[in-house]
Amino acid sequence: MWFLKQLAPKGLNNMTTMMCGSCSNENAYKAIFMWYRRTQRGEDVTFTEEEKTSCMVNMAPGAPKLSLLSFKGAFHGRTMGALATTHSKYIHKIDIPTFDWPVASFPQYRYPLEENVMYNQDQDKRCLAEVQDLIEQYNKKGIPVAGVVIEPIQSEGGDNEASPEFFQQLQRICKANGMALLIDEVQTGGGGTGKMWCHEHFNLPSPPDVVTFSKKMQLGGYFHSNEFAPKETYRIFNTWMGDPGKILMLEEIVKVIKEENLLDQVQRSGKVLKDGLLQLEKEFPTIMNSTRGRGTYLAFNCKDGQTRDDLINKLKLNGLQTGGCGDLSVRFRPALIFTEKHANIVLDRFRKVLKEM
Repeated sequence: MWFLKQLAPKGLNNMTTMMCGSCSNENAYKAIFMWYRRTQRGEDVTFTEEEKTSCMVNMAPGAPKLSLLSFKGAFHGRTMGALATTHSKYIHKIDIPTFDWPVASFPQYRYPLEENVMYNQDQDKRCLAEVQDLIEQYNKKGIPVAGVVIEPIQSEGGDNEASPEFFQQLQRICKANGMALLIDEVQTGGGGTGKMWCHEHFNLPSPPDVVTFSKKMQLGGYFHSNEFAPKETYRIFNTWMGDPGKILMLEEIVKVIKEENLLDQVQRSGKVLKDGLLQLEKEFPTIMNSTRGRGTYLAFNCKDGQTRDDLINKLKLNGLQTGGCGDLSVRFRPALIFTEKHANIVLDRFRKVLKEM
C-alpha cells in the first residue's frame, strides 16, 4: 500500500488490520504478551510440551501470569482483555470477571496551563512514581507488567491531557523495565489534533512500540515494529482481519488530507476555536472553565454535571452537535474540513446559548 509510509507513525513499519478499536487493542495486547515471553525464552527457543498442554487448561506456564498497566479514567474497549484496562465508567465493567492488573493515576491538571506549571509538574511526578511503584508491586506478586497502555488524551474519561514530558518519562520507565509502550490512538488518530497521530506532539525519544487505531481511520488495527510480529502464523488472526474495502476508502482519505493540507487547516481553525473558547471562559466563568486540547480536538469543563447536560441540549437546539465526556466535560470533534469560518459560527451560537443560561 503506497500510502502506508505516509500514514504510519514514524518508526513503525508494520500494520495489522482489525475491525474495530476494541479488537485492535485486544490483539495488540496479545502481541505484547507474545513479544514479552519471546524475550524471556530467547529468540529461537520453541515452546515446551508443558507450555503447550498447560495453556489448553488456562494454566501456567503456557498461560503465564502477566499484566498490562493502564490508567484511571482510561477507555480502551469493551471486550474482555480491553475491558480490564478500561476505567472510565462502572457501567462498562460491572458484573464482568476481569484480571488483576495494575491501574495508575493519570495526571489531573489545572488550567490555564501556563498559570499552574508547578502544580501540573507535581501531578506528572506523582503519577510516574505511582507507575514505578506498581511495576515493583506486581513483580513481587508474581504478575510482571509486560507493557503499559495509554491514550494520548483520555477521551471518554474527560479529555484529560498529560504533558509531552510525562509521556517521555513514561517511555523511559517502560524501556528501563523491559516493557512495551502501547499508545491507543483509536480516538485521537486521524488528524483531529493537527497531526495524524497525537503522540507526534510529544517528541518521544523513540517511536512507541505499538500504536492502535480505528474510528476516523475507517477500520481498526495497530502499527508495530518487527519485534511485535508473531513468528508463528495464525497467532493473531480473525475472520476478516479488517475490511479490505475500507482500506481503499482510507487510501482516498489520506490522499485528500495530503492534497488539501487538511492538517494545517485543523491547526488554523483549532486556534480560532480554542482562542474563542478561552474568551468565553472569561465572559462566563460561572458556567465553563478549563479549556484544553490540541487542534480542533478540544474540550472544557462545566461547573457541574447538570449544567453540562443542559448546555449540550441547548447547543443541539441551536444546531451545534457536541458531546459529553467524563463527569463535567463538553468536547468538540469537528471534521478535518472544519474551517475558521465554521469556528466563528460555532462561537457565535455558543455565546448566544451561554447568555441565555
